[in-house]
Amino acid sequence: MAESGEEAAGSTGAPAGGRRWSAPALTVLGTAGVLLVAATGLFLAAVFLHVAPANSVSRQYREQVDGVVYPEFEQNWKLFAPNPLQQNVSLDARVRTVGDGGATRTHDWFGLTARDIAAIRGNPAPSHADQNLLRRAWDFYEGSHSAQDDSLTNPRGKLAEQYLKRIALQRTGRSVGGERILEIEFRVTAATVPPPGWSGEAAPPAPKVRELPWWPVNDEDYRGLG
Repeated sequence: MAESGEEAAGSTGAPAGGRRWSAPALTVLGTAGVLLVAATGLFLAAVFLHVAPANSVSRQYREQVDGVVYPEFEQNWKLFAPNPLQQNVSLDARVRTVGDGGATRTHDWFGLTARDIAAIRGNPAPSHADQNLLRRAWDFYEGSHSAQDDSLTNPRGKLAEQYLKRIALQRTGRSVGGERILEIEFRVTAATVPPPGWSGEAAPPAPKVRELPWWPVNDEDYRGLG
């Protein structure tokens, strides 16, 4: 009788006293497994097309591939050799407002990077936005504009301008001192990280300051910012 009981347990696909999965549960697990494998395959295919030499497939699906590889912020290898970051870059902004009577007023510079640093210091778990949002926005702009005259060097330049402008406007709001913001300007200061004293290297040059042109501000620049 014991042997027949073991045979009966084996015929159900589970040992006696073992867990039996219901048909709906098996369906859910199977579907989840298929979706996971498919998603992993699509991701690996997108990464392969991104790093592979340009071909007809990568050109045809470039937008979809970039959407996977660059979900929010562009990826690069500047954290590692041979080109680690060697500068502290700070970004400031100032606005020009217009009052009810039509008179305009240019306000003082305020530190966008300084605000992010203040939010990071003393915070054991600083947000990804405080650490990287502004820095990556500037990298995006710098990579698409000439350092001499701020002219566009690639088709993504206008997008970089809008991205940088909207980050600042999200932090300043629509008005300053009750006056509507009319224009905004950015100033970037790049200071080379000084070498350690024991290295014997020369002191770094003076920080480089770069002011961008004034950009007009309109209602479209606030779309989706709340």
